[in-house]
Amino acid sequence: MPAFKYKALDSSGKVVKGVLEGDSERQIRAQLRSKKLRPLEVATASKRPLISGSVARAGLFSPRLSAAEVSLVTRQLSTLVASALPLDECLQAAAEQTRKSSTKALLLQVRSKVAEGHTLAHAMGQFPQTFGDMYRAMVNAGEQAGQLGPVLEQLAEYTESRQHTAQKLQMALIYPFVLIGVAIAVVTALMVFVVPELVGIFAQTKTDLPPLTVALIATSDFLTEFGLVLLATIIVTLIAFQRLLKKPSNKRIWDAVLLRVPGINGVLIGMDTARFSSTLSILMASGVPLLDALKIAGAVMNNLVLRDASADVALKVQEGSSLNRALSQEPFFPPMMVHMVASGETSGELETMLERSATNQERELEMTLGTVMGLFEPIMVVVMGGLVLTIVMAILLPIFDLNTMVR
Repeated sequence: MPAFKYKALDSSGKVVKGVLEGDSERQIRAQLRSKKLRPLEVATASKRPLISGSVARAGLFSPRLSAAEVSLVTRQLSTLVASALPLDECLQAAAEQTRKSSTKALLLQVRSKVAEGHTLAHAMGQFPQTFGDMYRAMVNAGEQAGQLGPVLEQLAEYTESRQHTAQKLQMALIYPFVLIGVAIAVVTALMVFVVPELVGIFAQTKTDLPPLTVALIATSDFLTEFGLVLLATIIVTLIAFQRLLKKPSNKRIWDAVLLRVPGINGVLIGMDTARFSSTLSILMASGVPLLDALKIAGAVMNNLVLRDASADVALKVQEGSSLNRALSQEPFFPPMMVHMVASGETSGELETMLERSATNQERELEMTLGTVMGLFEPIMVVVMGGLVLTIVMAILLPIFDLNTMVR
């Protein structure tokens, strides 16, 4: 059955909202009246019709979940499926446990497809932006092998781990951005409001000002007159740059440039290869064939150059090469990862070695980011102090000259 959103009035005149399943809007209104609710508005949960198929394209207004919501829903489903409940009842129970209407609508639409006889992976294919290729591939492999419960448990752990890593990275970046913003605001305020008042006393003197003071006055005048224009130009440039990057060819060029920048390239490669190893490990452990797993794992990489490298690895494996040899022929995959893959292929524990490789890379990445963030604070303090010292010296030098002339 399709899902419908509704607005209704209860007996006290309060507006209530929710989602119900039914064959038509008339049936939903009848259900609401049976609950002593006066229906105000009833509409389908998805504004646009959804295209069936595992690679369907979701409508613009179709419900979608955040990473945290996907993690929570996956954990709930894994627990419910492990309790041997029918799959449609598991989805119904998960929908009833959520308070967010969009999440409930999505789960009910997935349940409707499952109740019609479709597989869970096929039903989730209605929402590719919420349930990605890797997610659906694992669910499909679990259904085919009769191990949906364990696979959902692995998916829950994977999504929770990804969410935890993303949160740590976001929290680590908050302080540097706040510090940079405060530094820019303080220096701009000094240059626009303070410096013009202080240097005005030098305007009546006909003495030559020190070069540092002249430069400070010129900078202050420029920011006062063209500060808003400069800010608008920066914003427009950033927006235009983001739009240019939406074109794959432009993004590929930009990604190639980033991989040539010392310091940044190591972090980017570490993040993407760790994500590649972790995804490949969990896909293979769920029973997904190696070639399919390589294609899906390559798609989760953000850098298009690295994504092309992973596609070359998949092609070489398809042609008969071993995975470790194919990885070693690409310059971006870390040597330690290649050695661990070779060891896994030899011992028959490739999934375990890939997981260890991903863990090691993530640990090294965390240490690198921690070191960079630890150095960033004193560097910003020194830079901020240097800028303030320059402004102060530019103001004091003419005063010293005036004192010398008076004497």
